[in-house]
Amino acid sequence: MTFKRYEISILVKVLLLCATITAAAFILLKKMFIYEAILLPIIIYQVIDFFRFHKKAQNELAQFVESIHYRDFSRNFNVSQAPLELQSLRKGFNEINSAFMVISKEKETQYQYLQKILEMVGTGILSYDVETGEVVWMNESLKKLLQVPYLKTIHSLEKRDAVLYRQVLALPLTGNIIATAQQEMNAFKILLSATAFQTEGKNYKLIAFQNVDEALDETESKAWQKLLNVMTHEIMNSIAPISSLADTLKTRLHQSAQFINDDNGAVEDLELGIETIKRRSEGLLKFADTYRNLNKITTLNAKKIYVRDLFENMHQLMQPTLQQKKIELEIILQDTAVMIQADMSLIEQVLINLIVNAIEAVKEQEHPKIVLSATQSIDDKVTIKVADNGTGMSDELLEKIFIPFFSSKKNGSGIGLSLCKQIMMLHKGNIHVKSLADKGSAFYLQF
Repeated sequence: MTFKRYEISILVKVLLLCATITAAAFILLKKMFIYEAILLPIIIYQVIDFFRFHKKAQNELAQFVESIHYRDFSRNFNVSQAPLELQSLRKGFNEINSAFMVISKEKETQYQYLQKILEMVGTGILSYDVETGEVVWMNESLKKLLQVPYLKTIHSLEKRDAVLYRQVLALPLTGNIIATAQQEMNAFKILLSATAFQTEGKNYKLIAFQNVDEALDETESKAWQKLLNVMTHEIMNSIAPISSLADTLKTRLHQSAQFINDDNGAVEDLELGIETIKRRSEGLLKFADTYRNLNKITTLNAKKIYVRDLFENMHQLMQPTLQQKKIELEIILQDTAVMIQADMSLIEQVLINLIVNAIEAVKEQEHPKIVLSATQSIDDKVTIKVADNGTGMSDELLEKIFIPFFSSKKNGSGIGLSLCKQIMMLHKGNIHVKSLADKGSAFYLQF
């Protein structure tokens, strides 16, 4: 409707100009030159007026195009102060700007809504230009997961984690792969999945990074618990009657000893055999009962506790043993206000296990030393570290130390570190280890 008025204005001007020119031509044919002299200025005025009208409209259009080019949809064209013939045009421009403004607001709202959703999800998301490698967008979850403030290009990842970088580049667009990401203190498993899209003639790759380490640990822990439940139940049910029967046989043997000809020492051999059976069956019962401890801890009595109190308790408890073995214990805590949400007794049990292991590791060193420290990151995550200058562990050994039943000690039960891991999982935390053979080990408890 608005532009129809503008079109009518042009049509009227064109018709009037045509009519005047037609009249001038007719008068010229009739050789009425006096009237021709009157019409000629009118024609010149109409042409100049039409040119001005066209020029004004062109300027108005140029301003409108400029506002569209710079997405300045808030620009308003003053209708009341415009020439009468351009008022309809300006009104139309304002209507178009208003429509664009509504569309722009809707798109901005949708973008902000989508961005908030992507920031809230726990999965890390990254998109980059396939040709240039330029990172278009990455959410906060990915920054926290990889502990990077920003990636300008996907190739920047190579300097931080070369293995993960190669896995990301080789990631197929269908299916998922499990990759390993390296952090300063530990390695963890990531589920990678990718898709591709094209816009404005450019190809982009969208990758999702999901930390599955905790899920895998939890699944593994539950599997071990089920196995231990079945195993300890079957062992105790099978061994308990054997131990009881050995006692009965030993008693019956003593009662019948006077009636047996023992010239060749048969009674003594029988008694020794029965005693061996009894001793080994009791050992198996004790073994099974020990592993039942892995399944006993299922709930937490979590409270806010100061790390300094935790360290003080460890010092009082372990200092006599350390002094006796001439091992130095160094405690480092720069901020005495650091706190964790934890079950004091369970975390003490974890630290005792780690310190006892450290004592075993440093016993052959010339200057044995154990360091107990704690740090708090910018995002308030607390890490407790138990380090030693002992014998260290090989890479092969590091892969097995948290597995139940496995122990590198001759008389070890293989339960200590498994129990530590379960306790940390109950706290929604992690336990990791870094070690170098002949240089020492460091265990990290992350809350």
